[in-house]
Amino acid sequence: MMNRSLIAIALIGSLALASCSGSRVMVTERPVAPNYQRPFAPGPGYVWIDGDWIWRSGRYIHQRGYWAAPRGGSRWEAGRWDHYNNGWQWRKGYWHR
Repeated sequence: MMNRSLIAIALIGSLALASCSGSRVMVTERPVAPNYQRPFAPGPGYVWIDGDWIWRSGRYIHQRGYWAAPRGGSRWEAGRWDHYNNGWQWRKGYWHR
């Protein structure tokens, strides 16, 4: 009985940790971003953050880009699609020092 409880706890814990890690979703075809016009910057020094792709309901969904206030000493590294032998994977953008 104790052994089964430990196995169940270990299984639940590993599933919880797996769901927290950055999952790598591969697709065979890279989605095409919708075409929309970038609005004017709200002020000097603002940085355009390109649209992002999120995995939802079994497919990638595009979220529109936006302007962000500059972060002292950091630059925005845009997200990109990486190609591998078994398909495409989205790599999110991030602020880089």
